[in-house]
Parts: sequence; structure tokens; C-alpha cells
Amino acid sequence: MSNTNNIQSDGFSRERLDRLSSTLEGYVERGEVAGVVTLLHRRGVLAHVDTIGWQDREARLPMRRDTLFRIASMTKPITAVAALTLVEEGRIHLHDSLDAWLPELAGRVVLRDPNGSLDERYPSPRPITLHDLLTYRLGIGWGKSLLAPRIFSLFTSPLADILTLGIPEQLDPDAWMDRLGTFPLLYAPGERWLYHVASDVLGVLIARVANMPFETFLRQRLFEPLGMVDTSFSVPPEKRQRLAVAYRSTPAGALVVKDHPQTTAWADAPLFPSGGGGLISTVDDYLSFSRMLLNQGELDGVRILSREMVEAMTTDYLTPEQHAHIIFDQQMWINQGFGYGVAVQTRPIGPGPAVGTFSWPGALGTAWYADPQNDLIAIQMIQLVDAVRGAEWRNKIGEDFLTLTYQAISD
Repeated sequence: MSNTNNIQSDGFSRERLDRLSSTLEGYVERGEVAGVVTLLHRRGVLAHVDTIGWQDREARLPMRRDTLFRIASMTKPITAVAALTLVEEGRIHLHDSLDAWLPELAGRVVLRDPNGSLDERYPSPRPITLHDLLTYRLGIGWGKSLLAPRIFSLFTSPLADILTLGIPEQLDPDAWMDRLGTFPLLYAPGERWLYHVASDVLGVLIARVANMPFETFLRQRLFEPLGMVDTSFSVPPEKRQRLAVAYRSTPAGALVVKDHPQTTAWADAPLFPSGGGGLISTVDDYLSFSRMLLNQGELDGVRILSREMVEAMTTDYLTPEQHAHIIFDQQMWINQGFGYGVAVQTRPIGPGPAVGTFSWPGALGTAWYADPQNDLIAIQMIQLVDAVRGAEWRNKIGEDFLTLTYQAISD
């Protein structure tokens, strides 16, 4: 079942947008995904929306434009923006030590070899800064190391449960920070890009600097000003009928339910609101967030960040050595760099995002791209556990979505 909404196709070929729709329909017809919602916004207008397949395949509930999705790591750019608003207020600085706000991470020691002896350590040459957190170079995070299992054990519910990464211990933010503070750093601050942990630390930092719960800050400072009415860390009963079922694909290719609206792990506010992967959202809510960034920090008269701060956020800070580093068995930074919570396209790779495009995906198949050169926002939402695989963390449906979006541009 599909519903294609041709809003306004200026700058796109209608025939080629139909090709995009039919290709996505094929994924549903073959049973590779239950459903998908995509949205294209260009030159300040909504150009194309697809709602294809099923929000709940078993109940035959169709995908809707306002379907709620677990956006997983698409939470990370939102967390980064929240931290940057505090910088612009002068309440915290990018390059100052965070020891006063995060005493659990003060006085760190660093392993001489992340895969060697835990007894071989040296004092960190400097404190961790906000710039380190925003660029994922605080010195600890996901990646190959002797501490990897212990670091993964800090992955928080409910996303950890649905991704089947073990049963995490339930810790509140302060207890979580206490546990993280018992680990040595794998690398000196600024030395190596390591995934995920930094965004969870950012959520704790924001709450402490703002002196309010992390979700309250997000709601007051981002969600309400931007009209993101459906973005939160939990789904209240009155909205649960809009939550997409999350599926996992079996080795035989069947889709099995991993999280259902009636029993969802997102029913209640989490003990630890994860800045790295905890949010629920919709395609239109994320469009508002994306438009604000593409419009250099302002949306419909509401300014969230300055133009200069958005430019800083979307600058590649990785060193040549960090670009060459192998992460999760792939060299993911060949054509991209990393700014503050977002990947940044650094060179073209055929038809696709232009240089300067910023983005980040989610583990359940959500993805977004903001392309300043083409004045384009492209958003894809599916709910398939472990959907993001392969080069640059995309999946097959995501590759087709990008390719067929860009081949439809007519100017």
C-alpha cells in the first residue's frame, strides 16, 4: 500500500520521482521492509512525500506521514545543537576544561595500548573539552579495544534492548557517569574518533549546565520553538497508535516484531535519556530541525543558532590520520568528515550529496541529509533493526533513496 503526495516538484523531474516511489514500493512488496516514509524539501518548499507500506504489517495499518519512528542515532545532531545553544549563551565554552561540570572525567589516565595491558597507563596530557565531546574525540567510545565489552555495557535502554546488545544495567545519569569515570581513556583527548559515548555524555552535561532535566531543556529550547510536537524520549498512550512497529529481519528474510506499540519499551520516560539514541520523532518534526540548520540556524523567524555556529557545526575537524583510521572494519571517512554531531561530505562520490552536505543515520534505518549546494533536505524513515550496514553506514534501501533522489533533480 502506498500514498505518494506530489506537493510541488519545482527542480525535480516528476517522472523520475515516480521512479523513486516505485523502487521503494518494491522493497515493501518483496517483504524486505514493512513500510517507509520519505520526504524531499527543496528551495524552501515541500517537493515530495511518500508513505509506502505498513506501519503495522500484521494489523494492516498503513504508514502515515505522522507515523512515529525510533530515530536512534539521529538523536545525536539534536543533542549537539542543544549543547551549542549553551555555548552561544556563554554558559559553557568550546575549548575550556569540563572538569567542573563532569568531575567523573577529571584527572583521566590513558591506556598506552587500547588492546594491551590495563596496567600500562599514563596521565592524560590535558582535560576533556566540549569540542572533544562534540567531535567524538574525548578518548573513549565504541571501537575495538580491550574495554569494548565494558563500554558497550553502558549502552542505555530502551534502544539497547531492541538492538539486542545485551541487557544493560539500569543507571540514572549520575550513576552512569560514575561508572564511566572508572574506565581509563583509550586515547588521549583529541587523538581518535570513537563512536556514541560522547553524545550520551553531552546529554548529562547539558542537564547539569542548564540545571534542568535533559528532555525539559530539549523541549523548551528546541522542540517547542521549532514546532516539533511529536519528538520526545517516550510515547504517551494517546500517541501510541501512531508508533511504527519495529522489525528485525531473520536470516531467512522474514520480518519479526522487535518492539510493538502495545508493549513498547518507549512507553515510559527512560531512567537515562540518551543523547546518543533515545528519541522518537516524525518525518515532519525532523524536517523542521533540518530546515533550521539548512537556513543557518533560523526557522520561520525563530533563531536557534547563529550562522557562524552552524558553520562551525558543519566543518570537518578530523585530521588526516583520523580520516584514514579503520572504524568498525571500514574506512568510513574517505569521502566524509565529522563536525559537531554530524558527518560532512568532503568530496563527491558520483550522483549524490554535494560537498558540504551534512547528515547522520539511525540504526533502525532512519536517515537525513541537508545539502546546501542543492538547497535540499532528504529524509527517509523505516523501522528495521540493524538496517544500517555497509559503506558509510548506509543500507541498500538508503542507497537507492539517495541515488534516485539525486537523479530526479532536473536543474
